[in-house]
Amino acid sequence: MRVRTGIPRQVLTNRLAALVEQGVLSREPYREPGSRVRHEYRLTEKGLDLWPVLVAVLGWGDRYLADAEGSPVSVTHRDCGAEVRAELRCADGHDVTRMRDVVPGPGPGARRRVS
Repeated sequence: MRVRTGIPRQVLTNRLAALVEQGVLSREPYREPGSRVRHEYRLTEKGLDLWPVLVAVLGWGDRYLADAEGSPVSVTHRDCGAEVRAELRCADGHDVTRMRDVVPGPGPGARRRVS
């Protein structure tokens, strides 16, 4: 991972440790025959819940950052092979296609700011 991203070892170590601490990743030991014990990082349930976010970011990158040849990564549905993409839908099942069709407001955990 470090070689592919070009990230310094200590920065990667700190970021992976933070993701483990937050429960997004788990650190699992493994050993290849004749080698020392190493660790791999696996997504936890909490991490897997980020999948729609990752697909949305991938779609954004494909639109704005991909080379002329296309995206370096594709995600497809295992059963049919069709492209997977993130789509927004309200709780009543309506597709939300325009940002202006969404109205943000305070949620149930919002607290009034005290000055």
